[in-house]
Amino acid sequence: MADIEENGITEDEGGEISEFSVENRLPAVTKKIEEAGHNAFSNPVEFYKAIMAEGKDTSTRLHTVFQKYTQAKDPKDKTVFRMQLISPFWEHLGAVARFYAGSPSPQKKYALRFGLLHPSLISPELREYFSKIVDTSFQNLPLYYLDEWVRFVGLGKIRASTTDETPVKKGNTPAHIQALLDKTGGKVEGNKSLLDGKNVERARLEENLRGMVKSATEHDESPIYPKVQDVCTDEQKKSLQELQDVAKLLLRIDREMNGLLKELDEAQEESGKLKEKLDEEMAAQAGSDDAGPAGVDLAAVDTEFGSVRQMAKMTVGRQGNAFPILATEFYRCQPATTGTKENILSLLAWIESIDSEVFHRAYKGKPNRIVPYVIILPTYGDFGVCWEPYDKRNKATSRGRIAVPMYPKNLTVAVLTAVADLRWQVAKEIASYYWMEEGLTGNYYQWFQAQKLKGDVKLFFIQDYIMWLTKESEGTQKLPKEVRNTFWRYMPFPQTLKDKLKDRNLIYQELYQKDMNRAMSDGY
Repeated sequence: MADIEENGITEDEGGEISEFSVENRLPAVTKKIEEAGHNAFSNPVEFYKAIMAEGKDTSTRLHTVFQKYTQAKDPKDKTVFRMQLISPFWEHLGAVARFYAGSPSPQKKYALRFGLLHPSLISPELREYFSKIVDTSFQNLPLYYLDEWVRFVGLGKIRASTTDETPVKKGNTPAHIQALLDKTGGKVEGNKSLLDGKNVERARLEENLRGMVKSATEHDESPIYPKVQDVCTDEQKKSLQELQDVAKLLLRIDREMNGLLKELDEAQEESGKLKEKLDEEMAAQAGSDDAGPAGVDLAAVDTEFGSVRQMAKMTVGRQGNAFPILATEFYRCQPATTGTKENILSLLAWIESIDSEVFHRAYKGKPNRIVPYVIILPTYGDFGVCWEPYDKRNKATSRGRIAVPMYPKNLTVAVLTAVADLRWQVAKEIASYYWMEEGLTGNYYQWFQAQKLKGDVKLFFIQDYIMWLTKESEGTQKLPKEVRNTFWRYMPFPQTLKDKLKDRNLIYQELYQKDMNRAMSDGY
Protein backbone atom coordinates (compact mmCIF):
# COMPACT_ATOMS: atom_id res chain seq x y z
CA MET A 1 0.00 0.00 0.00
CA ALA A 2 3.02 2.28 0.34
CA ASP A 3 3.26 2.50 -3.44
CA ILE A 4 -0.32 3.70 -3.61
CA GLU A 5 0.40 6.54 -1.22
CA GLU A 6 3.44 7.65 -3.15
CA ASN A 7 1.62 7.68 -6.48
CA GLY A 8 -0.83 9.15 -5.72
CA ILE A 9 -30.67 6.67 4.91
CA THR A 10 -33.27 5.28 7.22
CA GLU A 11 -33.25 2.52 4.70
CA ASP A 12 -32.90 -1.22 4.73
CA GLU A 13 -30.47 -3.32 2.74
CA GLY A 14 -32.81 -3.29 -0.22
CA GLY A 15 -32.24 0.44 -0.72
CA GLU A 16 -34.55 2.65 -2.72
CA ILE A 17 -35.77 1.84 -6.21
CA SER A 18 -34.87 5.31 -7.46
CA GLU A 19 -31.24 4.58 -6.67
CA PHE A 20 -31.09 1.90 -9.34
CA SER A 21 -31.66 4.16 -12.32
CA VAL A 22 -28.57 4.13 -14.52
CA GLU A 23 -29.12 7.79 -15.32
CA ASN A 24 -28.93 8.90 -11.67
CA ARG A 25 -25.83 10.64 -10.42
CA LEU A 26 -24.64 11.79 -7.02
CA PRO A 27 -25.83 15.29 -6.12
CA ALA A 28 -23.58 18.33 -6.17
CA VAL A 29 -22.36 19.69 -2.84
CA THR A 30 -23.49 23.27 -2.31
CA LYS A 31 -22.53 23.83 1.35
CA LYS A 32 -19.52 22.38 3.15
CA ILE A 33 -19.65 24.14 6.54
CA GLU A 34 -22.13 26.13 8.58
CA GLU A 35 -21.74 29.89 8.97
CA ALA A 36 -22.02 29.65 12.74
CA GLY A 37 -20.88 26.71 14.84
CA HIS A 38 -22.45 25.05 17.90
CA ASN A 39 -21.08 25.41 21.44
CA ALA A 40 -20.68 21.73 22.39
CA PHE A 41 -16.87 22.15 22.60
CA SER A 42 -16.89 25.42 24.55
CA ASN A 43 -16.50 23.69 27.94
CA PRO A 44 -13.92 20.88 27.55
CA VAL A 45 -14.30 19.68 31.16
CA GLU A 46 -18.07 19.27 30.93
CA PHE A 47 -17.69 17.55 27.55
CA TYR A 48 -15.21 15.08 29.05
CA LYS A 49 -17.42 14.41 32.07
CA ALA A 50 -20.41 13.67 29.83
CA ILE A 51 -18.37 11.13 27.88
CA MET A 52 -16.90 9.47 30.96
CA ALA A 53 -20.32 9.16 32.63
CA GLU A 54 -21.07 6.09 30.49
CA GLY A 55 -19.63 2.64 31.11
CA LYS A 56 -18.23 2.74 34.66
CA ASP A 57 -15.58 0.04 34.19
CA THR A 58 -14.34 1.26 30.82
CA SER A 59 -14.39 4.93 31.87
CA THR A 60 -12.30 4.22 35.00
CA ARG A 61 -9.63 2.43 33.03
CA LEU A 62 -9.58 5.08 30.31
CA HIS A 63 -9.46 7.99 32.78
CA THR A 64 -6.47 6.45 34.63
CA VAL A 65 -4.38 6.09 31.46
CA PHE A 66 -5.54 9.44 30.06
CA GLN A 67 -4.37 11.26 33.19
CA LYS A 68 -0.92 9.67 32.89
CA TYR A 69 -0.79 10.66 29.21
CA THR A 70 -1.71 14.31 29.76
CA GLN A 71 0.57 14.71 32.80
CA ALA A 72 3.64 13.03 31.29
CA LYS A 73 6.57 15.37 30.63
CA ASP A 74 9.09 12.97 29.14
CA PRO A 75 8.37 12.38 25.40
CA LYS A 76 9.24 8.69 25.80
CA ASP A 77 6.75 8.27 28.64
CA LYS A 78 4.14 10.14 26.64
CA THR A 79 4.64 7.77 23.70
CA VAL A 80 4.21 4.76 25.99
CA PHE A 81 1.00 6.12 27.51
CA ARG A 82 -0.28 7.10 24.09
CA MET A 83 0.00 3.48 22.95
CA GLN A 84 -1.66 2.33 26.17
CA LEU A 85 -4.62 4.63 25.46
CA ILE A 86 -5.64 2.87 22.23
CA SER A 87 -7.40 -0.17 23.66
CA PRO A 88 -9.16 1.57 26.61
CA PHE A 89 -10.46 4.33 24.35
CA TRP A 90 -11.95 1.88 21.83
CA GLU A 91 -13.51 -0.15 24.64
CA HIS A 92 -15.05 2.95 26.17
CA LEU A 93 -16.18 4.25 22.80
CA GLY A 94 -18.02 0.95 22.40
CA ALA A 95 -19.81 1.62 25.69
CA VAL A 96 -20.65 5.14 24.52
CA ALA A 97 -22.08 3.66 21.31
CA ARG A 98 -24.41 1.43 23.34
CA PHE A 99 -25.84 4.38 25.25
CA TYR A 100 -25.90 6.71 22.24
CA ALA A 101 -27.90 4.28 20.10
CA GLY A 102 -30.83 4.52 22.53
CA SER A 103 -30.24 7.94 24.06
CA PRO A 104 -28.41 10.39 21.76
CA SER A 105 -26.61 13.43 23.16
CA PRO A 106 -24.27 15.99 21.53
CA GLN A 107 -21.22 14.88 23.53
CA LYS A 108 -21.69 11.18 22.74
CA LYS A 109 -22.39 12.03 19.11
CA TYR A 110 -19.18 14.00 18.63
CA ALA A 111 -17.09 11.50 20.58
CA LEU A 112 -18.21 8.80 18.15
CA ARG A 113 -18.20 10.98 15.05
CA PHE A 114 -14.83 12.68 15.49
CA GLY A 115 -13.02 10.43 18.01
CA LEU A 116 -13.05 13.41 20.36
CA LEU A 117 -12.37 12.66 24.03
CA HIS A 118 -11.37 16.04 25.45
CA PRO A 119 -11.80 19.26 23.39
CA SER A 120 -8.62 20.70 25.00
CA LEU A 121 -6.63 18.25 22.85
CA ILE A 122 -7.48 20.30 19.75
CA SER A 123 -6.67 23.93 19.12
CA PRO A 124 -9.31 26.68 19.35
CA GLU A 125 -9.18 27.01 15.54
CA LEU A 126 -9.91 23.29 15.13
CA ARG A 127 -12.71 23.44 17.70
CA GLU A 128 -14.31 26.21 15.67
CA TYR A 129 -13.93 24.27 12.42
CA PHE A 130 -15.37 21.04 13.81
CA SER A 131 -18.28 22.96 15.35
CA LYS A 132 -19.15 24.24 11.86
CA ILE A 133 -19.17 20.86 10.08
CA VAL A 134 -22.69 20.29 8.79
CA ASP A 135 -24.47 18.13 11.36
CA THR A 136 -27.20 16.52 9.29
CA SER A 137 -26.76 16.37 5.56
CA PHE A 138 -27.51 14.04 2.65
CA GLN A 139 -29.88 11.93 4.72
CA ASN A 140 -31.21 10.35 1.51
CA LEU A 141 -27.75 8.99 0.62
CA PRO A 142 -25.95 6.04 2.23
CA LEU A 143 -23.15 8.12 3.79
CA TYR A 144 -22.83 7.76 7.56
CA TYR A 145 -20.67 9.08 10.34
CA LEU A 146 -19.89 6.46 12.99
CA ASP A 147 -22.55 7.74 15.42
CA GLU A 148 -25.25 7.52 12.74
CA TRP A 149 -24.09 4.10 11.59
CA VAL A 150 -24.14 2.33 14.98
CA ARG A 151 -27.48 3.90 15.87
CA PHE A 152 -29.15 2.71 12.65
CA VAL A 153 -27.70 -0.77 13.15
CA GLY A 154 -29.00 -0.80 16.71
CA LEU A 155 -32.46 0.27 15.57
CA GLY A 156 -32.50 -2.46 12.93
CA LYS A 157 -32.65 -0.03 10.02
CA ILE A 158 -29.34 -1.34 8.65
CA ARG A 159 -28.17 -4.94 8.81
CA ALA A 160 -25.08 -5.51 10.92
CA SER A 161 -21.87 -6.06 8.95
CA THR A 162 -21.08 -9.72 8.38
CA THR A 163 -17.96 -11.24 9.87
CA ASP A 164 -16.49 -14.73 9.81
CA GLU A 165 -16.46 -14.78 13.61
CA THR A 166 -20.09 -13.79 14.13
CA PRO A 167 -22.39 -15.78 11.83
CA VAL A 168 -26.10 -15.05 11.97
CA LYS A 169 -27.77 -17.60 14.23
CA LYS A 170 -30.73 -19.45 12.84
CA GLY A 171 -34.11 -19.39 14.53
CA ASN A 172 -36.60 -16.66 15.26
CA THR A 173 -33.98 -14.07 16.20
CA PRO A 174 -34.38 -10.55 14.78
CA ALA A 175 -30.99 -10.83 13.05
CA HIS A 176 -31.94 -14.07 11.30
CA ILE A 177 -35.39 -12.78 10.33
CA GLN A 178 -33.83 -9.54 9.05
CA ALA A 179 -31.40 -11.58 6.94
CA LEU A 180 -34.32 -13.51 5.41
CA LEU A 181 -36.18 -10.24 4.89
CA ASP A 182 -33.18 -8.75 3.10
CA LYS A 183 -33.00 -11.76 0.82
CA THR A 184 -36.72 -11.64 0.06
CA GLY A 185 -36.54 -7.87 -0.44
CA GLY A 186 -33.80 -8.42 -2.99
CA LYS A 187 -36.06 -10.78 -4.93
CA VAL A 188 -38.90 -8.23 -4.85
CA GLU A 189 -36.79 -5.32 -6.05
CA GLY A 190 -34.88 -7.47 -8.52
CA ASN A 191 -38.07 -8.78 -10.11
CA LYS A 192 -39.54 -5.27 -10.25
CA SER A 193 -36.43 -4.06 -12.00
CA LEU A 194 -36.54 -6.97 -14.47
CA LEU A 195 -40.25 -6.37 -15.13
CA ASP A 196 -39.52 -2.73 -15.90
CA GLY A 197 -36.92 -3.84 -18.42
CA LYS A 198 -39.29 -6.37 -20.00
CA ASN A 199 -42.00 -3.71 -20.28
CA VAL A 200 -39.62 -1.40 -22.13
CA GLU A 201 -38.54 -4.23 -24.43
CA ARG A 202 -42.14 -5.25 -25.12
CA ALA A 203 -43.20 -1.66 -25.85
CA ARG A 204 -40.37 -1.32 -28.37
CA LEU A 205 -41.30 -4.57 -30.13
CA GLU A 206 -45.00 -3.67 -30.20
CA GLU A 207 -44.19 -0.30 -31.74
CA ASN A 208 -42.13 -2.08 -34.40
CA LEU A 209 -44.96 -4.57 -34.89
CA ARG A 210 -47.51 -1.82 -35.49
CA GLY A 211 -45.21 -0.20 -38.04
CA MET A 212 -44.60 -3.49 -39.82
CA VAL A 213 -48.34 -4.36 -39.93
CA LYS A 214 -49.18 -0.95 -41.30
CA SER A 215 -46.46 -1.21 -43.91
CA ALA A 216 -47.45 -4.74 -44.94
CA THR A 217 -51.20 -3.99 -45.26
CA GLU A 218 -51.07 -0.82 -47.34
CA HIS A 219 -51.20 -1.70 -51.08
CA ASP A 220 -51.01 0.43 -54.16
CA GLU A 221 -53.52 0.08 -57.00
CA SER A 222 -52.57 -2.39 -59.72
CA PRO A 223 -51.10 -0.61 -62.73
CA ILE A 224 -52.93 -3.05 -65.04
CA TYR A 225 -56.32 -3.52 -63.37
CA PRO A 226 -57.93 -0.38 -61.98
CA LYS A 227 -59.55 -0.60 -58.51
CA VAL A 228 -57.61 -3.79 -57.83
CA GLN A 229 -54.88 -3.67 -55.19
CA ASP A 230 -51.48 -4.77 -56.31
CA VAL A 231 -49.58 -7.74 -54.83
CA CYS A 232 -47.13 -7.32 -51.97
CA THR A 233 -43.82 -5.72 -52.71
CA ASP A 234 -40.57 -7.40 -51.78
CA GLU A 235 -40.34 -5.13 -48.71
CA GLN A 236 -43.86 -6.09 -47.63
CA LYS A 237 -43.09 -9.80 -48.04
CA LYS A 238 -40.00 -9.30 -45.91
CA SER A 239 -42.09 -7.52 -43.25
CA LEU A 240 -44.63 -10.37 -43.19
CA GLN A 241 -41.86 -12.88 -42.63
CA GLU A 242 -40.36 -10.73 -39.87
CA LEU A 243 -43.78 -10.46 -38.24
CA GLN A 244 -43.52 -14.10 -37.23
CA ASP A 245 -40.18 -13.52 -35.52
CA VAL A 246 -41.50 -10.47 -33.63
CA ALA A 247 -44.62 -12.41 -32.57
CA LYS A 248 -42.42 -15.21 -31.19
CA LEU A 249 -40.33 -12.68 -29.26
CA LEU A 250 -43.47 -11.09 -27.81
CA LEU A 251 -44.79 -14.48 -26.72
CA ARG A 252 -41.45 -15.29 -25.09
CA ILE A 253 -41.42 -11.97 -23.24
CA ASP A 254 -45.00 -12.57 -22.11
CA ARG A 255 -44.04 -15.96 -20.65
CA GLU A 256 -41.06 -14.42 -18.89
CA MET A 257 -43.19 -11.59 -17.46
CA ASN A 258 -45.78 -14.10 -16.26
CA GLY A 259 -43.07 -16.02 -14.41
CA LEU A 260 -41.63 -12.84 -12.90
CA LEU A 261 -45.07 -11.70 -11.72
CA LYS A 262 -45.68 -15.03 -9.99
CA GLU A 263 -42.27 -14.82 -8.30
CA LEU A 264 -42.99 -11.21 -7.30
CA ASP A 265 -46.35 -12.15 -5.72
CA GLU A 266 -44.71 -14.97 -3.76
CA ALA A 267 -41.81 -12.77 -2.63
CA GLN A 268 -44.11 -9.94 -1.52
CA GLU A 269 -46.30 -12.33 0.41
CA GLU A 270 -43.24 -13.84 2.11
CA SER A 271 -41.88 -10.35 2.82
CA GLY A 272 -45.11 -9.35 4.54
CA LYS A 273 -45.02 -12.43 6.78
CA LEU A 274 -41.38 -11.81 7.70
CA LYS A 275 -42.06 -8.16 8.56
CA GLU A 276 -44.86 -9.21 10.91
CA LYS A 277 -42.61 -11.81 12.53
CA LEU A 278 -39.78 -9.27 12.88
CA ASP A 279 -42.09 -6.75 14.56
CA GLU A 280 -43.23 -9.45 17.01
CA GLU A 281 -39.66 -10.45 17.85
CA MET A 282 -38.52 -6.83 18.27
CA ALA A 283 -41.45 -6.16 20.59
CA ALA A 284 -40.68 -9.31 22.59
CA GLN A 285 -37.05 -8.29 23.00
CA ALA A 286 -37.78 -4.65 23.82
CA GLY A 287 -37.66 -5.40 27.54
CA SER A 288 -34.71 -7.80 27.46
CA ASP A 289 -31.14 -7.17 28.64
CA ASP A 290 -30.03 -6.76 25.03
CA ALA A 291 -32.54 -3.98 24.37
CA GLY A 292 -31.81 -0.30 24.91
CA PRO A 293 -34.25 2.34 26.14
CA ALA A 294 -35.74 2.77 22.66
CA GLY A 295 -35.86 -0.90 21.73
CA VAL A 296 -32.26 -0.80 20.50
CA ASP A 297 -30.60 -4.17 19.90
CA LEU A 298 -27.52 -3.69 22.06
CA ALA A 299 -26.08 -7.05 21.03
CA ALA A 300 -26.16 -5.84 17.41
CA VAL A 301 -24.45 -2.58 18.45
CA ASP A 302 -21.71 -4.49 20.26
CA THR A 303 -21.16 -6.83 17.32
CA GLU A 304 -21.10 -3.97 14.83
CA PHE A 305 -18.68 -1.97 16.93
CA GLY A 306 -16.33 -4.95 16.88
CA SER A 307 -16.50 -4.89 13.09
CA VAL A 308 -15.87 -1.15 13.10
CA ARG A 309 -12.68 -1.63 15.13
CA GLN A 310 -11.45 -4.09 12.50
CA MET A 311 -12.32 -1.61 9.73
CA ALA A 312 -10.38 1.09 11.60
CA LYS A 313 -7.29 -1.16 11.79
CA MET A 314 -7.52 -1.82 8.07
CA THR A 315 -7.66 1.90 7.22
CA VAL A 316 -4.53 2.51 9.32
CA GLY A 317 -2.49 -0.48 8.21
CA ARG A 318 0.48 -2.00 10.01
CA GLN A 319 2.71 1.06 9.95
CA GLY A 320 0.12 3.82 10.32
CA ASN A 321 -0.91 5.91 13.31
CA ALA A 322 -3.39 3.77 15.27
CA PHE A 323 -4.03 6.48 17.89
CA PRO A 324 -7.84 6.81 17.85
CA ILE A 325 -8.27 10.15 19.64
CA LEU A 326 -8.59 13.47 17.81
CA ALA A 327 -5.67 15.73 18.72
CA THR A 328 -4.07 18.70 16.98
CA GLU A 329 -0.58 17.14 16.97
CA PHE A 330 -1.77 14.26 14.77
CA TYR A 331 -4.31 16.09 12.62
CA ARG A 332 -2.69 16.44 9.17
CA CYS A 333 -5.66 17.66 7.14
CA GLN A 334 -7.11 20.91 5.93
CA PRO A 335 -10.85 21.65 5.92
CA ALA A 336 -10.99 20.72 2.23
CA THR A 337 -9.24 17.38 2.85
CA THR A 338 -10.96 16.24 6.05
CA GLY A 339 -13.24 13.24 5.53
CA THR A 340 -16.58 14.95 5.98
CA LYS A 341 -19.65 13.76 4.10
CA GLU A 342 -19.45 16.75 1.81
CA ASN A 343 -15.81 16.21 0.84
CA ILE A 344 -16.24 12.46 0.37
CA LEU A 345 -19.40 12.94 -1.68
CA SER A 346 -17.59 15.36 -3.99
CA LEU A 347 -14.84 12.78 -4.56
CA LEU A 348 -17.35 9.97 -5.20
CA ALA A 349 -19.11 12.16 -7.76
CA TRP A 350 -15.75 12.88 -9.44
CA ILE A 351 -14.91 9.15 -9.54
CA GLU A 352 -18.30 8.30 -11.07
CA SER A 353 -17.85 11.02 -13.70
CA ILE A 354 -14.76 9.13 -14.94
CA ASP A 355 -15.60 5.51 -14.09
CA SER A 356 -19.23 5.77 -15.11
CA GLU A 357 -20.10 2.15 -14.26
CA VAL A 358 -18.34 2.08 -10.90
CA PHE A 359 -21.61 1.60 -8.98
CA HIS A 360 -23.29 -0.71 -11.51
CA ARG A 361 -24.06 -4.32 -10.71
CA ALA A 362 -25.89 -6.64 -13.08
CA TYR A 363 -28.83 -8.76 -11.97
CA LYS A 364 -30.01 -11.34 -14.51
CA GLY A 365 -28.31 -9.35 -17.25
CA LYS A 366 -29.78 -5.96 -16.31
CA PRO A 367 -27.48 -3.28 -14.84
CA ASN A 368 -28.54 -1.65 -11.57
CA ARG A 369 -26.83 1.42 -10.15
CA ILE A 370 -26.30 0.83 -6.43
CA VAL A 371 -24.27 3.33 -4.40
CA PRO A 372 -22.50 1.53 -1.52
CA TYR A 373 -22.78 2.35 2.16
CA VAL A 374 -19.94 4.67 3.14
CA ILE A 375 -18.89 4.51 6.81
CA ILE A 376 -16.72 7.46 7.84
CA LEU A 377 -14.35 6.43 10.64
CA PRO A 378 -12.49 8.88 12.93
CA THR A 379 -9.02 7.45 12.29
CA TYR A 380 -5.68 8.75 11.03
CA GLY A 381 -5.64 6.01 8.42
CA ASP A 382 -4.57 6.63 4.85
CA PHE A 383 -6.54 3.97 2.99
CA GLY A 384 -10.21 3.27 2.47
CA VAL A 385 -11.36 -0.35 2.45
CA CYS A 386 -14.25 -2.43 1.18
CA TRP A 387 -15.76 -4.49 4.00
CA GLU A 388 -18.48 -6.17 1.91
CA PRO A 389 -18.96 -6.00 -1.89
CA TYR A 390 -22.67 -6.78 -1.33
CA ASP A 391 -24.88 -8.96 0.84
CA LYS A 392 -24.48 -12.48 -0.50
CA ARG A 393 -28.11 -13.19 0.45
CA ASN A 394 -29.26 -10.34 -1.77
CA LYS A 395 -27.13 -9.87 -4.88
CA ALA A 396 -29.93 -8.04 -6.66
CA THR A 397 -30.19 -4.79 -4.72
CA SER A 398 -28.03 -4.87 -1.57
CA ARG A 399 -25.42 -2.18 -1.07
CA GLY A 400 -21.74 -2.85 -0.62
CA ARG A 401 -19.92 -1.35 2.38
CA ILE A 402 -16.79 0.76 2.26
CA ALA A 403 -15.01 2.49 5.13
CA VAL A 404 -13.12 5.76 4.71
CA PRO A 405 -10.83 7.39 7.32
CA MET A 406 -11.73 10.91 8.38
CA TYR A 407 -8.16 12.19 8.89
CA PRO A 408 -5.98 10.78 6.07
CA LYS A 409 -2.86 12.36 4.64
CA ASN A 410 -4.55 12.36 1.22
CA LEU A 411 -8.35 12.09 1.16
CA THR A 412 -8.45 11.52 -2.61
CA VAL A 413 -6.21 8.45 -2.29
CA ALA A 414 -8.22 7.21 0.71
CA VAL A 415 -11.51 7.34 -1.21
CA LEU A 416 -9.95 5.92 -4.38
CA THR A 417 -8.53 2.92 -2.51
CA ALA A 418 -11.96 2.19 -1.01
CA VAL A 419 -13.70 2.39 -4.39
CA ALA A 420 -10.97 0.35 -6.11
CA ASP A 421 -11.28 -2.31 -3.40
CA LEU A 422 -15.05 -2.37 -3.98
CA ARG A 423 -14.53 -2.59 -7.74
CA TRP A 424 -12.22 -5.58 -7.38
CA GLN A 425 -14.31 -7.47 -4.84
CA VAL A 426 -17.60 -7.04 -6.72
CA ALA A 427 -16.03 -8.26 -9.97
CA LYS A 428 -14.38 -11.18 -8.17
CA GLU A 429 -17.59 -12.25 -6.40
CA ILE A 430 -19.66 -12.07 -9.57
CA ALA A 431 -17.07 -14.08 -11.53
CA SER A 432 -17.08 -16.63 -8.68
CA TYR A 433 -14.94 -19.69 -9.47
CA TYR A 434 -13.79 -18.12 -12.73
CA TRP A 435 -12.40 -14.89 -11.24
CA MET A 436 -8.86 -15.79 -12.38
CA GLU A 437 -10.02 -16.48 -15.93
CA GLU A 438 -12.82 -14.12 -16.95
CA GLY A 439 -13.79 -10.48 -16.93
CA LEU A 440 -11.97 -7.67 -15.16
CA THR A 441 -10.27 -9.77 -12.47
CA GLY A 442 -9.48 -12.65 -14.84
CA ASN A 443 -7.75 -10.50 -17.45
CA TYR A 444 -5.85 -8.53 -14.81
CA TYR A 445 -4.79 -11.67 -12.94
CA GLN A 446 -3.49 -13.32 -16.11
CA TRP A 447 -1.36 -10.25 -16.86
CA PHE A 448 -0.16 -10.25 -13.23
CA GLN A 449 0.90 -13.90 -13.55
CA ALA A 450 2.55 -13.34 -16.94
CA GLN A 451 4.69 -10.58 -15.40
CA LYS A 452 5.67 -12.94 -12.55
CA LEU A 453 4.84 -10.27 -10.00
CA LYS A 454 4.86 -11.09 -6.29
CA GLY A 455 2.45 -9.92 -3.63
CA ASP A 456 -1.29 -9.35 -3.34
CA VAL A 457 -2.80 -8.95 -6.80
CA LYS A 458 -5.58 -6.75 -5.37
CA LEU A 459 -3.08 -4.18 -4.08
CA PHE A 460 -1.50 -3.94 -7.53
CA PHE A 461 -4.98 -3.48 -9.01
CA ILE A 462 -5.78 -0.69 -6.53
CA GLN A 463 -2.57 1.13 -7.43
CA ASP A 464 -3.32 0.81 -11.15
CA TYR A 465 -6.94 1.91 -10.63
CA ILE A 466 -5.67 5.14 -9.07
CA MET A 467 -3.44 5.67 -12.11
CA TRP A 468 -6.39 4.95 -14.40
CA LEU A 469 -8.51 7.69 -12.86
CA THR A 470 -5.87 10.30 -12.11
CA LYS A 471 -3.49 9.94 -15.08
CA GLU A 472 -4.89 7.85 -17.92
CA SER A 473 -8.20 9.74 -17.85
CA GLU A 474 -6.20 12.86 -18.67
CA GLY A 475 -4.34 11.23 -21.55
CA THR A 476 -1.10 10.52 -19.68
CA GLN A 477 0.06 6.94 -20.30
CA LYS A 478 1.21 5.40 -17.02
CA LEU A 479 -0.14 1.86 -17.23
CA PRO A 480 1.20 -1.18 -19.11
CA LYS A 481 -0.53 -1.74 -22.44
CA GLU A 482 -2.30 -4.93 -21.31
CA VAL A 483 -3.67 -3.28 -18.17
CA ARG A 484 -4.87 -0.26 -20.15
CA ASN A 485 -6.66 -2.54 -22.62
CA THR A 486 -8.37 -4.44 -19.78
CA PHE A 487 -9.46 -1.29 -17.98
CA TRP A 488 -10.67 0.36 -21.21
CA ARG A 489 -12.96 -2.59 -21.87
CA TYR A 490 -14.16 -3.55 -18.38
CA MET A 491 -14.05 -0.15 -16.63
CA PRO A 492 -14.82 2.13 -19.59
CA PHE A 493 -14.62 5.89 -19.52
CA PRO A 494 -17.79 7.78 -20.50
CA GLN A 495 -18.23 8.11 -24.26
CA THR A 496 -17.56 11.86 -24.15
CA LEU A 497 -14.18 11.23 -22.51
CA LYS A 498 -13.37 8.45 -24.99
CA ASP A 499 -14.15 10.83 -27.87
CA LYS A 500 -11.76 13.36 -26.38
CA LEU A 501 -8.94 10.87 -25.73
CA LYS A 502 -9.02 9.30 -29.19
CA ASP A 503 -8.04 12.64 -30.72
CA ARG A 504 -5.20 13.11 -28.28
CA ASN A 505 -3.11 9.99 -28.77
CA LEU A 506 -2.72 7.07 -31.15
CA ILE A 507 -2.90 4.58 -28.25
CA TYR A 508 -6.41 5.68 -27.31
CA GLN A 509 -7.40 5.91 -30.97
CA GLU A 510 -6.58 2.21 -31.38
CA LEU A 511 -8.65 1.33 -28.30
CA TYR A 512 -11.50 3.44 -29.64
CA GLN A 513 -11.35 1.56 -32.95
CA LYS A 514 -11.49 -1.77 -31.09
CA ASP A 515 -14.70 -0.57 -29.42
CA MET A 516 -16.22 0.13 -32.82
CA ASN A 517 -15.13 -3.26 -34.18
CA ARG A 518 -16.63 -5.08 -31.19
CA ALA A 519 -19.87 -3.13 -31.50
CA MET A 520 -20.16 -4.01 -35.17
CA SER A 521 -19.59 -7.70 -34.48
CA ASP A 522 -21.86 -7.70 -31.39
CA GLY A 523 -18.96 -9.11 -29.43
CA TYR A 524 -18.50 -6.35 -26.90
